[in-house]
Amino acid sequence: MPKVKAVISIENVVASATLNQKVDLNAVVKGYPGVEYRPEQFPGLVFRLKRPKTATLIFNSGKMVCTGAKSEKEARRAVMKVIKELKKGGIIIISKPELKIQNIVASASLGGMIDLEKAAYTLGKTMYEPEQFPGLIYRMDDPKVVILLFASGKLVCTGAKKEQDVYDAVHALHGILEDKGLIFYE
Repeated sequence: MPKVKAVISIENVVASATLNQKVDLNAVVKGYPGVEYRPEQFPGLVFRLKRPKTATLIFNSGKMVCTGAKSEKEARRAVMKVIKELKKGGIIIISKPELKIQNIVASASLGGMIDLEKAAYTLGKTMYEPEQFPGLIYRMDDPKVVILLFASGKLVCTGAKKEQDVYDAVHALHGILEDKGLIFYE
């Protein structure tokens, strides 16, 4: 168990949803003048919600991508709210959406300084080129995530499909860093 508890914060959850039907984006624009739709620039429509604060891209294929949620639950809630709004605006939606979490991005602070030079040799599956980028890139196999690790003890974890994967990955890395004497507390 690490000496200092890691502070983990989920920053963004990206979820995709499929309605299994076509959506008339021009009809959505008529019902909701606040949406962003410029088909000459981008084929999707942007439907923003204030609560939860998310942006959902809707494509005429019926595919949707929701970003900005702070949890898996919030991502699901946002997609369901967008669908409810579409229905309210007269868009006929037949089936329940198939929702899938695509990526979870989290930040964390391990509370100590890290020797990135040593960590690059010790951890394996790393990339560290300080002239190019100040962080060490660590590819973890289980859970399958990528962690950007900085000398300050801060990190960014990306690629997780479940919130639990983020916690498991950060705690596992924190433990390894302590065991190998790569993290120093003031």
